Amino acid sequence: MKRVTSEVTAVFWVTLTITVAMSIWGSVAPKALENFSNMIMVYISVHFGWYYLLMVSLFVVFCLYLIFSRYGKIKLGKPGDKPEFSYPSWFAMLFSAGMGIGLVFYGVASPVSHYIKTPPTADPGTRAALEDSLRITFFHYGVHAWAIYAIIALVLAYFTFRCGKPALVSATLEPLFGDKIHGTWGKAIDIIAVFATIVGVATTLGFGATQINGGFTFLFGVADEFWVQLVIILVVTVLFMISAYSGLGKGIKYLSNANMTIAGLLFIATLILGPTMYIVNSFTDTLGAYVQSLPSESLRISPNNEGERQWVMDWTVFFWAWWIAWAPFVGIFIARISKGRTIREFLSGVLIVPSVVSFLWFSAFGMSGIHAQNNGLDLASLPDEQVLFGMFEQFPFSTILSILGILLIGTFFITSADSATFVLGMQTTNGSLSPSTIVKFVWGIAQSAIAAVLLYTGGLQALQNALISAAFPFSLIMLLMIVSFYKALKKDNRLK
Repeated sequence: MKRVTSEVTAVFWVTLTITVAMSIWGSVAPKALENFSNMIMVYISVHFGWYYLLMVSLFVVFCLYLIFSRYGKIKLGKPGDKPEFSYPSWFAMLFSAGMGIGLVFYGVASPVSHYIKTPPTADPGTRAALEDSLRITFFHYGVHAWAIYAIIALVLAYFTFRCGKPALVSATLEPLFGDKIHGTWGKAIDIIAVFATIVGVATTLGFGATQINGGFTFLFGVADEFWVQLVIILVVTVLFMISAYSGLGKGIKYLSNANMTIAGLLFIATLILGPTMYIVNSFTDTLGAYVQSLPSESLRISPNNEGERQWVMDWTVFFWAWWIAWAPFVGIFIARISKGRTIREFLSGVLIVPSVVSFLWFSAFGMSGIHAQNNGLDLASLPDEQVLFGMFEQFPFSTILSILGILLIGTFFITSADSATFVLGMQTTNGSLSPSTIVKFVWGIAQSAIAAVLLYTGGLQALQNALISAAFPFSLIMLLMIVSFYKALKKDNRLK
């Protein structure tokens, strides 16, 4: 068995060099990087859209199969291992890492956009567009997204805690390739995973900074400029470094619990102050429509309708690639906090609970936004980072709610960055479950610096395109992980 050490590996230096080089390129020639990365992204989405739809559907089917199969009772750990975290803390941490800022950023903006500007099939602003707006948001943030995360997390947790392998993506492929995976190809796989994590978190830091800035602009008239976003990034960097120093059991755990508390308060306030019965009825109706349309929507590519096909490429394929690109970071983190749970318990928790919470969130915020839009409040004309605060304007105590919203974005911001430094530390110290503080600090500073540079140069879109492009090779690695995992499961079951 390969010994796990906490020393930095070649993956650390190679990935750091690639990331710095891309950041310099984005600083010196942001348009050139954006055009190049966009060309790759467009080519992949046009020629491999069908592949993304089939592959992500396979992930969902495989997860459901494992839940109901005899393999479901296998523990992610040794027979006597107990879960390290309680259910509330576990759910809070996996949810904070998996969605976090995305739900706050798009909670109102996504349903309103699909109703007024980008409906999948109906004419904008119609009843059909309204009904589709929440259903398609459920689809993009529901079971499919969490199945992508679950695959990575499950396979890593199994090989790390049950088989004693290093917590590396490459180590999960040993049943297929043997000791060869510890050579050059294994390093290449880990570099792809680390690069996707760095770029994914850097773009999230950029989005988080712009939304906090947007909140200050909407509420207090603060300038929507780079220097404001730079100050936000610097403050958040200091805070998540303090959290990273305190460790997994304190910093991330406490922040994740705080996230869920603040999110719960905002949700309850929106549910009560908003159109309550409209929200509840819309949630119920859309949940039924979502379940009913799930098989056909999962494989819809509309080859005979160019407009609908382009919508699928721009939205569904984009989302699947986005979640895959985020999967190394989120999956590795979820794996780290899931020791001691059975496969059935793990998959049921990861697939169902976060999906339902997301559905409730989008129902409350999305339908409140659409209700406000239909009653004369033009949210669709606002920038995405200000739509949440515009929606709060219709409520009593709007300033308090907006400040809570900014606070929630900030805590999600810190948690995501803190979780990412932990994962990056693991992946660049040969899978160590307790990476050194210095390594985590290096990655924390690097992430914040990259986000700041790209915000300054306007290169955030180029980095986002690069992230989506990186999802394609990683999706092939995920397919190999499934084959390797299933091979190991069959052997494990025979030995029992």
